[in-house]
Amino acid sequence: MAIGERLGGVPGTPFAGRRRGVLGAPFAGRTWREFGHLMIGFPLAALYFSLTVAMLSVGAGLLVTFVGVPVLAVTLGVCRGFGTLERTRARLLLGLEVAAPEPAVRRRRGAAAWMGAMLKSGANWRHALYMIVHFPWAVFSFTVAITFMTYGWAMALYPAWHWVLPTFTDQPGLQLYDDGPGDGFYLDTPYRIAVACLIGVLVVFVTPWVLRALTTVDRVLVAGLLGPSRLVTRVTELESDRGAAADTAAADLRRIERELHDGAQARLVNLAMDLGLAKAALARDPQAAARLVDEAHGEVKIALRELRDLARGIHPAVLTDRGLDAALSAVAARCAVPVTVRVDLPGRPAPAIEGLAYVTVVELLENVSRHAGARSAGVDVWRADDRLMVQVTDDGRGGAAAAADPAAGAGPGAGTGLAGLAGRIGAVDGVLDVRSPVGGGTRVTAELPWRG
Repeated sequence: MAIGERLGGVPGTPFAGRRRGVLGAPFAGRTWREFGHLMIGFPLAALYFSLTVAMLSVGAGLLVTFVGVPVLAVTLGVCRGFGTLERTRARLLLGLEVAAPEPAVRRRRGAAAWMGAMLKSGANWRHALYMIVHFPWAVFSFTVAITFMTYGWAMALYPAWHWVLPTFTDQPGLQLYDDGPGDGFYLDTPYRIAVACLIGVLVVFVTPWVLRALTTVDRVLVAGLLGPSRLVTRVTELESDRGAAADTAAADLRRIERELHDGAQARLVNLAMDLGLAKAALARDPQAAARLVDEAHGEVKIALRELRDLARGIHPAVLTDRGLDAALSAVAARCAVPVTVRVDLPGRPAPAIEGLAYVTVVELLENVSRHAGARSAGVDVWRADDRLMVQVTDDGRGGAAAAADPAAGAGPGAGTGLAGLAGRIGAVDGVLDVRSPVGGGTRVTAELPWRG
C-alpha cells in the first residue's frame, strides 16, 4: 500500500470516505430525519404521556369497583396502538426495524377473556412504561436538538443576515448581554462577526453527532420496550433452530441411506451373486469359480472402503482419539487440491461441537474439490474467548455467498449445501459467514460455542 493511501490522500480510500462523511454530515438526509424525529417526538410524547397517566390513574382509582378493570385493559390497548405508531416512526425516520411484540394470549372468547389477556400481557405493560418514561426524555432531547440546530445555523449564517439589525432596529448587531445603558456586548465588528460565524460552523458540524447520540437512546427505548421480549425471541429462535436441526438430521439420514443403497448394499448383492455362481461352478469349472471368487474379493475390498468412508464422514475414530488437528489433517490429505491445516486450540471443545466443526470442514472441502476450481485451500481452527472459530479459504472462482442463505435452500437438497450447513450451525447458537465475491475466492467462517 502506498504512503498516500495510508494517509487517506487518495480519493476513494476509506479515510477519504470518512472525511467526506464528516464534512457532509450537517447536510445528510440522516441528520435531518433524526432532527425531524426528535421534533415530532415531543408533541407525540406529551400526548402519549397525558393519556396514559390519566387513564392509568382512573383505572387504578376505580379498581375498588369492577369498572377499573376494563379501563385498565382499554388503556393497555391504547398504549399498544401508540407503540405501533412509534415503531413505524422509528422505521421511517431512524431506519430501525423492530418486530411487533407477541400478541396477548386469549384462551377463551368474550370480553372477560380479552380483559384478562390484556392485563396479563407483559408486552402491554412495557408499552405503558414506554409512554411514561419516554416523555421526560423527549422533552430533554427536543430542547437540546432545537438549541443546537437553531443556534448553530443562526451563527454560521450570521454574516449573511447581521445587516438586518442595524437596518431595521436601533442595535448595531446581535446583542449577547447587557450590563447597563451603553455597556451591551454586540456582534457588530468584522472580528466579532467572524468569530461568531466560526463558532456557529463548529456547532453545525457537532450537531449531527449530538442528534445521533440522542436518537440512540430513542432506538434503545423502542427496541427494548416496544418489541418482543427477549424470552419470546429466544423461544422463537429455538423453535426455528429445532426445525432446522430436524430437517438437517433427516437430510443426513437420507444421504446415508442413499449411499448405503447405491454403494455398499449394491456391491454386497453383486458379491452374493458372484459367490453363488462360484459355488455352482466349483465342481465343473474350478478355474471359472476361482475367477468369480477373485472378483468377489475385489468387491469386498471396495465395499469395505466405501463403508469406511461413510463411517469416517459420520464421526471418524481419529477425531475421537486424537482430536481436530489429526482428523482435519486426514481430511485435507484426501482433498483434490493442496490444503494447509492450522489448528491452534488450548484444549478440546465439547464432543458435539468438535464433531460439528469436523463435518463443517468436510463439507466445505468437498465444495472446494467439486465446485470452486481452486488451486489451493486453507483450514484454520482457533479459539476466541468462548467460541470455536473454523475458517476455510480457497483461491477459486467464488460466487458461493448466495448458497448460504437458508431461504435459498428450501428446494431439494437444501440440507446438504451451505444452507443446510448454516442451519445446522445455527441450531447450536453458531454463525456461518460466507464471503465469496465472483472471481475473488471464497472464505467461509463458522463460529461455534466452545462448551468444553
